[in-house]
Amino acid sequence: MSFKQVLLGAFGGPEQLIVKTVADLPSPGPGEVRVRVLTAGTGFTDTIIRQGQYTGVKEKPPFVPGYDWFGVVDALGEDVTGFKVGDHVADMPVIGGYTQYLCVPEERLVPAPEGLDPAQAVAMILSYTTAYQMLTRIRELPPGSTCLVHAAGGAVGTALLELGREMGLTMYGTASEGKHELVKRYGATPIDYRSEDFVKRIDKETGGAGVDVVFDTIGGRNWSRSYQCVKRGGILIAFGALQITTGEESVPSILLGFFKLMAGWRLLPDGRKTTFYNIQTRREKHPQEFKDDVSALFQMLREGKLQPAIAEVVPLDDVVEVHRRIDAAQIAGKVVLDCTLARRV
Repeated sequence: MSFKQVLLGAFGGPEQLIVKTVADLPSPGPGEVRVRVLTAGTGFTDTIIRQGQYTGVKEKPPFVPGYDWFGVVDALGEDVTGFKVGDHVADMPVIGGYTQYLCVPEERLVPAPEGLDPAQAVAMILSYTTAYQMLTRIRELPPGSTCLVHAAGGAVGTALLELGREMGLTMYGTASEGKHELVKRYGATPIDYRSEDFVKRIDKETGGAGVDVVFDTIGGRNWSRSYQCVKRGGILIAFGALQITTGEESVPSILLGFFKLMAGWRLLPDGRKTTFYNIQTRREKHPQEFKDDVSALFQMLREGKLQPAIAEVVPLDDVVEVHRRIDAAQIAGKVVLDCTLARRV
């Protein structure tokens, strides 16, 4: 039986993504399960990997990209004891998710309850777990804490807003004007980063006090401005550098910002903290924590507590256009690839 998967032929633009037909299904080895992938997530992290700028990926093309996926167990290898055919499962392999079938060691899999919407479920893995861990694992945030979220209209940004609302936090979010209604939907105050100075706006909104936490995925120059928004006793959590992908900031500029974040600002006696969060690194150090957090989010989704911002669900064949839209920052929320569909009808 043949199946489809996406190959990255070379580092570069969206045109380097090629949908290929593979003649035969993979066979699970001992301790592995074969999964029929239902949905795969997309986001800026995938585009950074596509461009060859993601330090956590050492592989060279060609390879199958795709940071996270949600699917159903299709076949079992020898000695598999924890799963059965038909179980719903998920994983965050960093690469490998843009495919209709794959084989995975059973110890990597996160079990999922029955009845989840596959598009919403895949949003829980990278996007919501990133947000959940930054909100709960790095700093205790009691209800009423104030937070500034950059790129608030994106997949992780909206996850931060929704989870923050569930925790009783006061959320501010920078976004383009076209995404302000989405930001408001999650009870947050939108700030137009194109027409407003967010540092001055936060100063005004907080009466000069600043916020307890800033979540910044933009880049080194932006981290410097975000640091100005943090109150004494607060923290700046950086978790990406999107302006590398857009060409708005150079690698040396990012490295300078990273030095300030991890060394320079920590020497200042101003009571403010800084850190950098990476979900892949944290999972490697705390694999059970990752499973626990994804499971907690699956349960919240099952109970109807979460409504992730799914911008669109498209066939796997549409992956090139999706990456073009991500590169152009045209997506509010998250676009999900439906790996069960062969082509647009």
